[in-house]
Formats: sequence, C-alpha cells, structure tokens
Amino acid sequence: MQEARPPLPPFDMGSAIKKVRLAEDAWNSRDPQRVALAYTVDSFWRNRAEFVQGREAIVQFLTRKWQRENDYRLIKELWSYHSNRIAVRFAYEWHDAQGNWFRSFGNENWEFDPQGLMQLRFACINDLPIKASERLFHWPQGRRPDDHLSLSDLGL
Repeated sequence: MQEARPPLPPFDMGSAIKKVRLAEDAWNSRDPQRVALAYTVDSFWRNRAEFVQGREAIVQFLTRKWQRENDYRLIKELWSYHSNRIAVRFAYEWHDAQGNWFRSFGNENWEFDPQGLMQLRFACINDLPIKASERLFHWPQGRRPDDHLSLSDLGL
C-alpha cells in the first residue's frame, strides 16, 4: 500500500484549497522527484499534447520541463471540487534560454485515489509572450509567500 498524502478525498472547500496549495508548493520547488511522490505509481497525465504515464515518466517530463523553463514561478487557484476530483486554474512565468519571457495560463483536472495520490491529471496550457517588465511573479525562487497576491487578486 502506498503512503497516504493528506488531505484525503472526499474533499471539502478547506481540504481542496490545501491540496491545491501543496501542489503549487511542490511544483515551485522544481524538484521532479518531490513532485512525482504526489502521484500514483501508474498516474496518467495529458499535459498539452503530451501523454505521460507513471512516476518515472513524470520525473523525466519535469526534468525536461525545468531545463527549458528558467526562473519558473507558479500560482494555482482552486476552481471547483467534488468528491475525489479538483479543478484548478493556474499561471506561471518563465523564460527560455534566449531570455524571452512567457506567462503560461491553464486549467487542470485532477482525480485522486483514496490515499490522496493523484491518479489522473489533464492539463490545458497556453503560452503568452511577455516583456520582462510585465512580469507579476517576483518572489524568490521556491514557495510563493503567503502574502503574495492570488491569480484573482492579480486580475489573471
């Protein structure tokens, strides 16, 4: 049996918000091994047009992602929840090797097993080129500070 990853389903408003923040914190660590532990060993993803299955494939995917998306900073926000499912919207900022900045927007649909591990993740993402002066996510690399504005507060 896999180790439980609270909060566990079924979710209420508070536990869904906490689950979203824990996911955001993990992704902002940019540690593929840490992030992968939140998913079942056979987790299935659709990320943009790429299909990923299993923790090892997740680690490989995230390693590639963060090699090309530099200075990555992410904000996730709860959109909806029901039973063992959560929907989020998110935005993240990053730059490529040439110094071109982007803000990537998207939505994710998540489904969790009884142990609180994500077994399904479907992500739709669009990239918007931005100028460095248009960046909104300026905290030091890592966890977003608790007092930083949310997506809604930023008008995103």
